[in-house]
Amino acid sequence: MVETAHVMTVSRNGQVSIPAETRARWNTRQVVVVDLGDRVVMRPVSGEPLEELRGKYAGRGPRTDRARRDARRHDAARQGRG
Repeated sequence: MVETAHVMTVSRNGQVSIPAETRARWNTRQVVVVDLGDRVVMRPVSGEPLEELRGKYAGRGPRTDRARRDARRHDAARQGRG
C-alpha cells in the first residue's frame, strides 16, 4: 500500500486541491469524501461505478425472486392465509 500525506489549505469555499501526483495515480475526475468522525477519507470514484459492481455479489444470498416469494409466504402465514 502506498501511503503519502499532504497538508492542504481549505479555501473559503470549502475547496482543497488534490496534489497532481495523487490525481495522476488515481486517474479519476470524481472523489467521495467520507466523514469518519475523527478523520476524513477521500476515495476515488470510478468513471464506471456500476460496471465495477457487476458480479461482485454473485452467489451471495438468495436470488431476489426467491427472497420475494419467501417474504410473501411469511406474510401470508402471519395473516392466516397460508
